[in-house]
Amino acid sequence: MKEGGKKVLVIDDEASIRKLLRVSLEGNGYQVEEAALGREGISLAASLRPDVVLLDLGLPDVQGLEVLREIRGWSRVPIIVLTVQDSDSDKVSALDGGADDYITKPFSLPELLVRMRVALRHASASISEKSEFRSGPLKMDFPGHLVTVDEVHIKLTSTEFNILKVLMRYKGKVVTHRMLLNEVWGPNSVEHTHYLRVYVGALRKKLKISENTPDIIVTEAGVGYRLLDL
Repeated sequence: MKEGGKKVLVIDDEASIRKLLRVSLEGNGYQVEEAALGREGISLAASLRPDVVLLDLGLPDVQGLEVLREIRGWSRVPIIVLTVQDSDSDKVSALDGGADDYITKPFSLPELLVRMRVALRHASASISEKSEFRSGPLKMDFPGHLVTVDEVHIKLTSTEFNILKVLMRYKGKVVTHRMLLNEVWGPNSVEHTHYLRVYVGALRKKLKISENTPDIIVTEAGVGYRLLDL
């Protein structure tokens, strides 16, 4: 079954694997783009908007799970993990991190093609693939790690950025303390709400660049926080 020009992004540091996948997938009607490094893959995922991503976990610059997490921050593109790591914990980590499927190297081409067709079939065409988000004067470029308020660049720590990114993803909705803690610090920190008070307080101060700047992060007492949809 030919796939009529669907775009595939291959993120893998092994040149031989990339060559094999390019020849095989192009022979089955796919358009193929390659990245040998994780950061390059993240950038291409944002600019090319592929229909499916094939991701190796063992990348030399950034762990594949981090690449997965970054892309999942703004996109629901189907991601199939290809890796030599075949432990149950690796599979769980990849799937919990947002991977749609997991194939262990070496793999058969027919199996890969079937998995890709299934992932593409399940992909929702209605989900936005934006990499840039906005609410009123606040603008965020997720892959670029850029935040501006009224076109003024705001310098945030990685933790502040990650908190704001979660709030922006659920703009207009209440995000509970537990959810924020779990997504930013991990499941072992879900009871430490004092972390949030400190970081959200600092975040609010940085986003308030003038008296005319609206307070965009609202506290929902005893529950969590809401980023206003302005």
